[in-house]
Formats: sequence, C-alpha cells, structure tokens
Amino acid sequence: MSRLLAAALTVVAATALAVGAALGIVALLEATPDQPNTPLITYEHTDEEH
Repeated sequence: MSRLLAAALTVVAATALAVGAALGIVALLEATPDQPNTPLITYEHTDEEH
C-alpha cells in the first residue's frame, strides 16, 4: 500500500511541477514586449504594374 501511495504522490508532484512550469513559461512570454512588425524590404507599387 505504501508503494501505491508513493506512486500517487509522485504523480501529483510531477503534475504540479509540469503545470507550474507551463504557467511560468506563459508568464515569461507575456512579459516580453512585442517586436515591431516592420518589413526589411518594401516595394513601390504603381497602377501600371497591375
């Protein structure tokens, strides 16, 4: 019975650790500022090209 209890506690601890790590990663990703979406190359379009 003690092995079953140890296995259950291990599963609970691993689940809590995984959830905590996932929440931590999400918090870190939301804390970083968004990068501006500016193109490196721009093309000039004229009406004659269409």
